[in-house]
Amino acid sequence: MIDNGHYSDARQHIDKLLEKSLQKPERQQLLFEVERMRRIEMEFTLRRGELLASIQRYIPDATEADVERWDKAGLLESKVIDGERRFFGKTAYNLVHTSDAAAARTPDYRRFTDRAPLYELHPHHQEIISAEEPVRRRIRISYSLSVDPDAVPAGETVRAWLPFPKPVQGRQENIALLASSPARHVLAPEAQPQRTIYFEKQAEAGKPVEFAVRYEFDSIARHIPIDPERVSPVKATKKLAPYLQERAPHIQFTPSLRALSERIVGDETNPYRIARKLFAYVDSIPWAGAREYSTIRNISQYAAEAGHADCGQQTLLLITLLRMNGIPARWESGWEFSPSTFDTMHDWGQLYLAPYGWMPMDVTHGKLAGSSESETWFYLGGIDAYRLIFNSDFSQPFHPAKEYFRSETVDSQRGEVEWRGGNLYFDQWDYSLEWEVVDQG
Repeated sequence: MIDNGHYSDARQHIDKLLEKSLQKPERQQLLFEVERMRRIEMEFTLRRGELLASIQRYIPDATEADVERWDKAGLLESKVIDGERRFFGKTAYNLVHTSDAAAARTPDYRRFTDRAPLYELHPHHQEIISAEEPVRRRIRISYSLSVDPDAVPAGETVRAWLPFPKPVQGRQENIALLASSPARHVLAPEAQPQRTIYFEKQAEAGKPVEFAVRYEFDSIARHIPIDPERVSPVKATKKLAPYLQERAPHIQFTPSLRALSERIVGDETNPYRIARKLFAYVDSIPWAGAREYSTIRNISQYAAEAGHADCGQQTLLLITLLRMNGIPARWESGWEFSPSTFDTMHDWGQLYLAPYGWMPMDVTHGKLAGSSESETWFYLGGIDAYRLIFNSDFSQPFHPAKEYFRSETVDSQRGEVEWRGGNLYFDQWDYSLEWEVVDQG
């Protein structure tokens, strides 16, 4: 019912099911389906009559005929909910990212990735390639999370998990907590796949509930020139086996993804050359603003079919395709910065090639217009020194454990908040990250 857009019928049916005696996992799944529908409705807000005005904010001379043409081309993401077609709130923004023709009609507008200096070949890449020692940047972070006034009744305890960096040898080291507010906190173990710093604070009437943390760390670039002739297939050892397997719901070897893999890979057998083919294909999918991940049932499948994908969606698709071809792959995410002022939440990953071992990959940065193999394929086995790693896996539990549904069920980059009455979703709080490079290394 839900997938066919019959939300009212689904809610009524779920209400009846919840009246029965159910095991906790079944009850939780049904309750989350109700929450998922609510979140989808929050994202698909545009009616057909509002679409042209929304698009004209970016393309002033757009007409209804243009809208019809873009719609027929599949460029306007929508859902039918209870018989009414609704469009994704970022439809107009995404149009200029997925259509070169539409972007050409946008005055003085740059795509998101055009504002990020490291998405093109940059002196920093060449610095890393030519360096005899690892290139480091020491970065200081001030992160805050503010719950809206009266989102939680006065006197109630607000529980907050802010993302916190995890040590990764040769990539992220010398992490130093400088300050926190409240001072009392619980720092998750270093090995926690999705690491956080946890706080509690009482809500006061009419005031925001605020949490903050400040820390420094070394971000270390990595680049290894790969010789395809040295690369050989890996054996599914106990350590590598988990990174070669399906992991529902977002890593599934579906028939359509198997067929896609076969089309991309062809008769290639060398693991590195296979990885290149898959990397180049996923890189060719246009970047666009994403739906909240909790609203998508299978992210890798969505990335292959939607006609666009953001960093995490691209990464999960690439991980799925790599594993399908016997190449271990895993998730990594946090934040990315740049030699200028650009920064954003970001997801990327790692792949394993014998004899080189685990190496970073960032398919959203993708192939660079380089003059050498090392430059062109920098982000398939290399990474820049402007990264902040919170997560070495996706959809993993927090420490201390969260009681209610997370706002972000896959990633952990903004934080999570709850109280005795339930989870606080993204519309009930805000966050801020400030950064500076304090040592060029």
